[in-house]
Amino acid sequence: MENQGIRDARQLGVPKMLILGLQHMFAMFGATVLVPALTGLSVSATLLFAGLGTLLFHFLVKGRVPAFLGSSFAFLAGYAAIAPNGEAALLPYACVGVACSALLYLVLAALVKSFGTQKVMSFFPPVVTGPIIICIGMTLANSAINNCTGNWAVALLAIITVVIFNIWGKGMLKIIPILMGVLVSYVFAALLGQVDFSGVANAAWIGLPVRFENTVFSLIGNCDVNLLVTAIIAIMPIAFATMIEHIGDICAISSTVGENFIENPGLHRTLLGDGLATALASLFGAPANTTYGENTGVLALTKVYDPRVVRIAAIFAIIASFCPKFSALVAAMPAGTIGGVSLILYGMISAIGVRNLVENHVDLAQSRNVIVVSLILSLGLGITFSAAGAISFTAGAITLKFSGLAVAAIVGIVVNAILPGKDYTFSSDYSNGKKER
Repeated sequence: MENQGIRDARQLGVPKMLILGLQHMFAMFGATVLVPALTGLSVSATLLFAGLGTLLFHFLVKGRVPAFLGSSFAFLAGYAAIAPNGEAALLPYACVGVACSALLYLVLAALVKSFGTQKVMSFFPPVVTGPIIICIGMTLANSAINNCTGNWAVALLAIITVVIFNIWGKGMLKIIPILMGVLVSYVFAALLGQVDFSGVANAAWIGLPVRFENTVFSLIGNCDVNLLVTAIIAIMPIAFATMIEHIGDICAISSTVGENFIENPGLHRTLLGDGLATALASLFGAPANTTYGENTGVLALTKVYDPRVVRIAAIFAIIASFCPKFSALVAAMPAGTIGGVSLILYGMISAIGVRNLVENHVDLAQSRNVIVVSLILSLGLGITFSAAGAISFTAGAITLKFSGLAVAAIVGIVVNAILPGKDYTFSSDYSNGKKER
């Protein structure tokens, strides 16, 4: 039966779907733009390849999965390891490392295609993916709190606006609470004189989003081979975390929408789409892409699941990338606005992880399940918020850093696989498997 959310979206009409697409674009803006701001990569290129990557992803998944691909935070450590101060000359090397990491997506996609989803998914049951989804939301929540501390009044206004429109809103206003939260709090901050529009005034209206010197192609004929190899070795392992994050995100979207996207169009297609989008973005100097939990939060809030709405958001992002003035306007968005909206969305990601455990009846009275969940949560959150923020391993002259999410994912998968009592089997149920007892 066709999903109710998709039917409702088709009845909305083009004008309302355009507004919904705009809301999805704003939902991803805060985090997507923050990555280039932290790394020194181009904001315009980031928007361009977030849009192009999303469209490529939708093409490869036959237009079925309502996912938006934005900048991945998981690779921040990789960029920092190669270009700690955002040095423009070093960033292309980091981008090569990220592009190579995308090849691991293709390998896993090939394994899924060759051996079947059931065999691969047996390593990713809800007792593993649920806590990982929780960790994704909770690790992101820290950045939301940091943004809120810039101006709690603006952040609280954004939160209150989202809640009011989501709970008591009527008609179209009820399904665009995130957009309303952004607009109301942004205008409020501007009226208080807390928004610096100087960058907007100085920016051009039209400009190319990509510069050759920022792409990996600029290294041709002028490449430090040792640095290149170092970047590849240091950054590729991060893909183990992002691939698990991808599976968790697809499970979260499936659970939110009520359709089994792991089965149809297939995990191999979603992995292929995410991997190729990341490779494409990296080659042209944009951050790695990932399926965005922020937009999954919007799906959960609005109950509108039509993938066409997400594709509209992608087109908006592409258009915006050619307008430096618009990019500057987004970059001027108050930190409080970003924090307030993100606080709700990140919390909803973790809530989806909890729902993943509950709906699949994961039995936490069983010691083996408690051990798996405990290790994932403790390692994922403990390492992330530790002083080092990662676990380092030295191999010769190379130091490899594994994020908390990467360690938690690997440990969770291995421990779940070796402990007795693993009776999970993947089924066609959208919740991603049979009940775990």
